[in-house]
Amino acid sequence: MEFLDSLRGASLAALVIKLVLAVILGGSIGLERGRKRRPAGFRTHILVCMGATMAMCISRYCIETLGITVDVSRLGAQVINGIGFLGAGTIIVTRRQEVKGLTTAAGLWACACMGLAVGAGFFECAIIAFAAIILSTTLLDKIEKLITSRSRNMNINVMVTETAIIASVHEVLRGMNVRIFDSEITNVRELANESPNVVLETQLSRRRPHVEIIAALAAIEGVISVEEL
Repeated sequence: MEFLDSLRGASLAALVIKLVLAVILGGSIGLERGRKRRPAGFRTHILVCMGATMAMCISRYCIETLGITVDVSRLGAQVINGIGFLGAGTIIVTRRQEVKGLTTAAGLWACACMGLAVGAGFFECAIIAFAAIILSTTLLDKIEKLITSRSRNMNINVMVTETAIIASVHEVLRGMNVRIFDSEITNVRELANESPNVVLETQLSRRRPHVEIIAALAAIEGVISVEEL
């Protein structure tokens, strides 16, 4: 217990342990994101967590070693503010108006907070937060996909050869008792380069595997691709 307490200070040994722990925890989260081909992966998460750790270590060093009276939370607060530009860089809006990267952005923010906990010597909090982040991005991701795969609400993107095929898409969905709330057609003015897309916001009459809807739409002549958003 005394050894652990000694690592909470601003000594050289404590600094090395904190930075190594930041690399391990941040890198582990980054590996999971990297496997899913997300914009922020292994190295980005390491740098974010290690940078946040250093910011907190610098604050403690100023107080405990240099004797400078500063607000220990000020550098940490700037880390949280500064992580916004990295998070914004991982969020993209596709041409189908689909937002991607929110989980990665939130993970970077949480990774920075975890680094602050390491730098402050609050190792228990950092390790518990690490376990919670890993759990959220792995196991909970699978549970979410399982639940949404049988949800009554379903957003579908259908690429067709020509706009006339969209009527057939609507007809097939209505034949399966699928209610269409909204239908948005894109790429209509770019037919010389690519086929039009129709984004459909629908609700199923009963819970059923979404793959059945996708298979029925894919079987329509003139449909190039079908994707659930």
